[in-house]
Amino acid sequence: MMDRPGICMVGCGQIAVSHAKRLKGNARLSFHSRSRESADRLCSASGGGAVYERFEDALDTDEVQAVMITTPPEFHARQVIQALSAGKTVFVEKPMCLNREEIAAIEDAKGDRPVFVGENYYYKPSLELLRRWIEEGAIGTVRRAKVSKRFLQVADGWKADHGALFEGGIHFVALLNGLFGPPTSVDQATFPGHEQDQPERHSIVETSLEDVTAVLEYSWNTPSVTKGTFQHSSIEGDKGRIVFESNGIYARLKGTRSSLRFPLVDLMGAGAMIDDFLELIRSRRPPVSDFERAKQDLETVFQAYERGGIGLPSGE
Repeated sequence: MMDRPGICMVGCGQIAVSHAKRLKGNARLSFHSRSRESADRLCSASGGGAVYERFEDALDTDEVQAVMITTPPEFHARQVIQALSAGKTVFVEKPMCLNREEIAAIEDAKGDRPVFVGENYYYKPSLELLRRWIEEGAIGTVRRAKVSKRFLQVADGWKADHGALFEGGIHFVALLNGLFGPPTSVDQATFPGHEQDQPERHSIVETSLEDVTAVLEYSWNTPSVTKGTFQHSSIEGDKGRIVFESNGIYARLKGTRSSLRFPLVDLMGAGAMIDDFLELIRSRRPPVSDFERAKQDLETVFQAYERGGIGLPSGE
């Protein structure tokens, strides 16, 4: 039975649709959403399964071994804690929760159990490639990194209430964490065009990790003919440089050797992420994207907001 674990999709929007496609055939899916219509629709598209009217109903049955929480962030902490209390394996979409108080509550509830956080950037093949080049010394000692993605995105629905760095830029916070580890400090943060009491839509954040200085620029309000594609980021060392397309489509190395790579298979890492979640359910192997990394990434965002004079997200 555990060869095809029972997973309840909690929240049945666009992200859940994407995950369900990858889980289909590998898990016995069931569904719960505030909108019965969306739950029924995803159930039908996924080949059937139970639809639970209440979240508690999914938690009360032994048919469900794990939950995949893809609801808006303001519901994450409560649902994670409820699921942990019911003994379920938990996957929660990034961002894991809204503030430090919720992080502490989840940490208290989980004890030594893993919580899987759906940050696909930790699984991107481009991250593995960049990290390998760095570890091999292909550009020598790393001194600086600059990551940039700027495009127009309409923040509608629940996204309208949250900042671009918190909701989208956190992917690139994770990318930098995956390359260099969590920053030791957030040295500077500016939010161009930010209006008081409104969610930010453009951030420039400078962090430090020992001898590496990293600058992240992320924007939802910058026109882009290519819609954020074919923009470049870079990593500089004392023996060379890596330039990569910010989404990971290609990467060029010029250092102790030269290379041009196109790590396109599972470009966004979503397939590897789902495989890791299934392995967690089956064998309890700790996931790559876990509570600790999510806590580190959120702390970077929170410190950036504090450095820039922007209030932190509040709870439900």
